[in-house]
Amino acid sequence: MKKAAKHLAALALLACALAVPAAEPTAAAPALPGGLAPNHRAIVELAGPAVVGVDVVGMRIPPASVWTPGDNAPAWPPMDALPFRAQGSGFIISSDGLLLTSAHVIEGARRITVRLSDRRQFQAQLVGSDPTTDVAVLRVNAQALPVVRLGRSSRLQVGDPVVVIGSPFGLEQSVSQGIVSALGRALPGLAAVPHIQTDASVNPGHSGGPLLDASASVVGINSQIYTLSGGYEGLSFAVPIDVALRVKDQIVAHGRMLHGYLGVTIQNLDLTLASAFGLDRPRGALVAATDAGSAADQGGLRAGDVIIAFNGEPLGQAGELTSHLGLTAPGERVRLTVWRDQQATDLTVRLDQAMDLALENPIGQAGAAQARVELGWQLRILTAQERSVLGVVGGLWVEQVSGLTAQAGLRAGDALLSINLRPVHTLEDVRLQLRERPLNAALLVDRDGERQFIPLLLD
Repeated sequence: MKKAAKHLAALALLACALAVPAAEPTAAAPALPGGLAPNHRAIVELAGPAVVGVDVVGMRIPPASVWTPGDNAPAWPPMDALPFRAQGSGFIISSDGLLLTSAHVIEGARRITVRLSDRRQFQAQLVGSDPTTDVAVLRVNAQALPVVRLGRSSRLQVGDPVVVIGSPFGLEQSVSQGIVSALGRALPGLAAVPHIQTDASVNPGHSGGPLLDASASVVGINSQIYTLSGGYEGLSFAVPIDVALRVKDQIVAHGRMLHGYLGVTIQNLDLTLASAFGLDRPRGALVAATDAGSAADQGGLRAGDVIIAFNGEPLGQAGELTSHLGLTAPGERVRLTVWRDQQATDLTVRLDQAMDLALENPIGQAGAAQARVELGWQLRILTAQERSVLGVVGGLWVEQVSGLTAQAGLRAGDALLSINLRPVHTLEDVRLQLRERPLNAALLVDRDGERQFIPLLLD
């Protein structure tokens, strides 16, 4: 009883403490703007029927980063493609069968099956894919299909609620929710995309599925997660739907997406560098080097310039310039606002092509349609620093390989110096060397300081 009395006294004192009125604030706090609370059930009912599962069967070369040597596995990853099965997600954007998904979901696919929420299945045709933005377009032979409502990712703000629908680990029509954590994230290997970062639960199998806002409109394609375990750890990333639709339009019209290339090495500025160059604050992309003969070189850019705007749009960080370039077509003239000698000036630059993904038959050969050989490589011009380290006057850096070039033994990080004993300095040199469609090609590469010839079978 005494203990109970002591507890009651303590509770009474606590109640008295809580009853003391708080001090009057010196100024009234501004009211928070009203938000739109999502109705998750309504979002699923509206968008769910148009969200599909994507099953893929094909051949793919396992990435070296995920190869685990063991008692029954060789010490080195295989150079030949191996059979694989994969699952992802997607969504229907037109009632006559056009779908969007992630490019990495269908990479190496020989057969693609699309599963609708009503249990119907269709064999899908790959219209085209763009690894640079991780967007792929599929088509199925069907009519009167349910479609998603397309939104505007440019209207998103940090803190907005979002909903994810997809097939994580093959589980159909799974729903999760979160908020927009950040906007404009540039990821390694996907710097051309200003990703939407969320804390919505995204796992393997979600890739290619829609990221929806509170109005059930698609604002992004779920693409990547940051993880040390292989599963969701609180950071997920989506390709903005505004970017995906631009890529879709190019793929539908031309079969692929071409990206502009400037030919500069850029970096962010800190407070010290900004002060040294006379800027009021750190902003823009500092040019550390320009490639000889590149669009930047011919357009008048030089080391020490700070690109502070692209076609009139201010640049906060260097990665924003990469995003603009990745979504601008080769040959297009762009206006760069450059901070030089403590004043702003405008330069007009005509962009080059960023990469060469395929080898085409020259016009005039037999057949109405041009045959395409998917070489599967992504190349860029060597920077001045890279040329100096390698002791060469030209060459191209191999950024990614798949398909024929990967099977031949080419690796990301190789420096391509010549094809059939003819030096290559630009992407146009590569196209000219392969334009006659030789049956074989001898690629001279520099790999970790050692040079070797790699045979490439093109037949």
